[in-house]
Amino acid sequence: MQRLGKNIKSYVGETIDIAEVMEDCLGAAQAHGWMVEEFHPAPRRIFALARGAADGKPNRRVYISTGIHGDEPAGPLAARQMLQENRWQAGLELWLCPCLNPSGFPLNRRENGDGVDLNRDYLDPKASEILAHTAWLKRQPTFDVCFCLHEDWESHGFYVYELNPDHLPSLAETIVGGVAAKCPIDTSETIEGRPARQGIIRPDIDPRSRPQWAEAFFLLEHKTRRSYTLEAPSDFPLATRVAALVTGVRAALEAFVRS
Repeated sequence: MQRLGKNIKSYVGETIDIAEVMEDCLGAAQAHGWMVEEFHPAPRRIFALARGAADGKPNRRVYISTGIHGDEPAGPLAARQMLQENRWQAGLELWLCPCLNPSGFPLNRRENGDGVDLNRDYLDPKASEILAHTAWLKRQPTFDVCFCLHEDWESHGFYVYELNPDHLPSLAETIVGGVAAKCPIDTSETIEGRPARQGIIRPDIDPRSRPQWAEAFFLLEHKTRRSYTLEAPSDFPLATRVAALVTGVRAALEAFVRS
C-alpha cells in the first residue's frame, strides 16, 4: 500500500461532518446502555460516555479519547465504529470521549475555532474545552490504561507512543502487531524527532519538565500509569486509518484482559 501523496504542508485529505458522527456515536451508545454526560455546552458540545462491566463488578478501567485535533477524522470514525459494533471484552469498565474539539472539524484544522491547539493546553488550561475536560476527568476514578487516538499527516505509517514509567506489561508490540495486517507501520528510526523502534516510541519524559502538556501527560500525572497514543498515517485512505485505530485498540484490549 502506497502513500497518497496528498498532504503537502498540512492535511488535505477527507473531511467528515462531525455533528453527524457525534450523533451516531450518541445513538449507538444509548442503544447499548452507555451513560452520557455532557460536560461542555453547545455550540461546542462535548460529551463523555461511560459503561460498567457486564458482570456489574469492579473491574479494569479503560479510558479512550479522540477528536482533539480537527484535521484528524479517523479517530471519531473509529470511536463510532467501536460503539456501533459493541464488541467489548468482559471485565472492562469503559470511558470514552469521541470528540474533544468539535469546533476544529468544520475548519479542517488542528486547532479549535479560536486557533488554540487543545492538545498543548493541559498543564494550565485556558481553553474552555480543556477546562471542562480536565474537570470531568478529575471526577472520574483512576484508569488502568488509556488510549488517545490520533493521526499524523506526515507519517510514513502507523506508530504508537507508550508512556509506561512503572514498566507495567507493555501493550505496544501487540498494538503494532495487530495494526500491521491493516496498515503499513512506520519503521523509521526517528519519528517526530524521537528514537523509535518498529513503530514504537517510548519517550523518557517527565511531564513536569515540559512547558506544555498534551492530554497524555495530564492522564499520566493524574489518572493512569500506562498510556498509549495511537497515530494513524493521514496520507493513506481514510478507511485504512480508521481500521488501524480500531484494530490497535481491540488488539490492546484483548491482550489487556488476558494479562
